Amino acid sequence: MIRLAPALAALCLAACTDAAQTFDTAVVAPVSGAISGIGNAATDVDRRAAVELIVKAEHPALLQDIAAGGGPVLTRAFDAAGVPEEDRPTRRFQLNRDLGLYTDNPGALVLALSVYGRQMS
Repeated sequence: MIRLAPALAALCLAACTDAAQTFDTAVVAPVSGAISGIGNAATDVDRRAAVELIVKAEHPALLQDIAAGGGPVLTRAFDAAGVPEEDRPTRRFQLNRDLGLYTDNPGALVLALSVYGRQMS
């Protein structure tokens, strides 16, 4: 028990010094960042799946909404992607500009909407 006291004292002292900050920076922060990244990746996958479902299920109506400058299907796609309200006018313009691409390639539309939404995170 006598030998345990100095070890415990050293541990307590180390926790109050720069060594504790070094441990936090070297070990705790990267692990915490990795866990957060995994959570964000899962959210991105869920969001993209929701966007993909809307695009594939309602592709013609979505294209009509894009050509018209807005509409209920495009609003649902924006909501599913998490596109911020203040960004939507710009995104409508960009989607309309590239409408030919999205007509032939629904996957490109899924990607564009997903990227527009990801920027809010």
